[in-house]
Amino acid sequence: MSTSINPYRGFRFPAAIISEAVWLYRCFSLSLREVELILAARGIEVSYETIRE
Repeated sequence: MSTSINPYRGFRFPAAIISEAVWLYRCFSLSLREVELILAARGIEVSYETIRE
């Protein structure tokens, strides 16, 4: 039986939030601050420095 390794293990935010931020940043060519504002509108408080990491 094979277990998959979670690439987001040890991060502060769940994988779904990280994936959402990466998707917004890459697909729509948004700045990190714009991604921060979009996530904030959805109720997710995260700084652009966190998104950059």
